[in-house]
Parts: sequence; structure tokens; C-alpha cells
Amino acid sequence: MEHWKVEWFHESETDPTLIYSEIGEDGYEVRKVHQYRDGRLLRSDEWHESREIGLSEVPVGTIEEVARQPEFAAIRVPLAEFEHFWTTATWPSP
Repeated sequence: MEHWKVEWFHESETDPTLIYSEIGEDGYEVRKVHQYRDGRLLRSDEWHESREIGLSEVPVGTIEEVARQPEFAAIRVPLAEFEHFWTTATWPSP
């Protein structure tokens, strides 16, 4: 497993600005946390998704590929950092 912190640079008021992802060995997201401009934290896994947040349906690629895109800054983070945000976030409304 890898744990990523991805900052997303954009002007949208409705999209997250920070994404924490747990990536499985197969390259698919296992768990994810979105942080929004207003400070809200939402979490998602394979059993808890909504229109606002859900796991990617395709492998996400490597962190280096994500970091090369100009709208993202991406780094690996320790499991403890991911877990902090995971346990602080709430489930999305159905």
C-alpha cells in the first residue's frame, strides 16, 4: 500500500483542494479523503460513495505521473498521516 497527499490547484468552489489516497498494490484506490476549501473532510471506500466523492474506477498510475501534471502537487505520506485524516473525515451523504 502507498499513501498519497495530492494538492489540486484550481478555482472551483465545489471540488476538493486536497486529496489523500490509499493506493493498493494493483494501482487502484482503496480509501480516499477529500478536503474542501471550506474545511470539510469527506471519506470514501468501496462501500461508501456519493456523487461528491468516490474511488477511481481505473488505476491511478504512479505518483510521479500525477506529480508531473501542472494542476497537481503529489507526495507519499506515512500511514499515520493518512489515518489521521481518514478518522477525522465523515462519510458522504448517500
